Amino acid sequence: MTEPGTQLYLISPLDVSGDFPARLERALDAGKGVVTAFQFRVKDLDQHDAARLAEPLQAICAERDVAFIVNDSVALAKRLKADGVHLGQDDGDPRDAREELGREAQIGITCHASRHMAMDAGEAGADYVAFGAFFESTTKDKGDAERPGIETLEWWATLFEIPCVAIGGITPENCGPLIKAGADFLAVSGAVWNSDEVAAVNAFTDAISAAS
Repeated sequence: MTEPGTQLYLISPLDVSGDFPARLERALDAGKGVVTAFQFRVKDLDQHDAARLAEPLQAICAERDVAFIVNDSVALAKRLKADGVHLGQDDGDPRDAREELGREAQIGITCHASRHMAMDAGEAGADYVAFGAFFESTTKDKGDAERPGIETLEWWATLFEIPCVAIGGITPENCGPLIKAGADFLAVSGAVWNSDEVAAVNAFTDAISAAS
């Protein structure tokens, strides 16, 4: 997850059954060279059911050299031999995740709007930090949580080499300032899966090119 320029980091919808594998294939093929990571994010499933749903998606990502990241669960990431895990503030210590998953695993940490959390994550060995939600989001519902500003991305990009991810309500129409501020990745879900995924990925690709 160290490609040059701003990349797309797709986050799955909660329902990845049915025709979702085909949709993922179309999105990744449309975003070749721009989509470099995919996060498997499901809730309220036991590990066996989650693994069953994850395996075909992981294969699709592997065929296209896209990093397959598991949300929240170090145990599931280890079971799948995933490329990495994304941890919220309550999902465990990145040092423990590193011990479980090995040196090559990509470990990301949600830092909301907190510069302190981001620095702590970096010191603990995180491979990337995620700031957000920047905009209203149904995927990242933070209630009254403080929103990060563009200056948070500018600060991080200026001082640190660890990549940063912008997340939360990001669309092709509003992503330009995040790119210009130094976001290494745009994490997107609803903006892609709630519409035609190919058209959405193409629109993000155009927006990244225009803002870069």
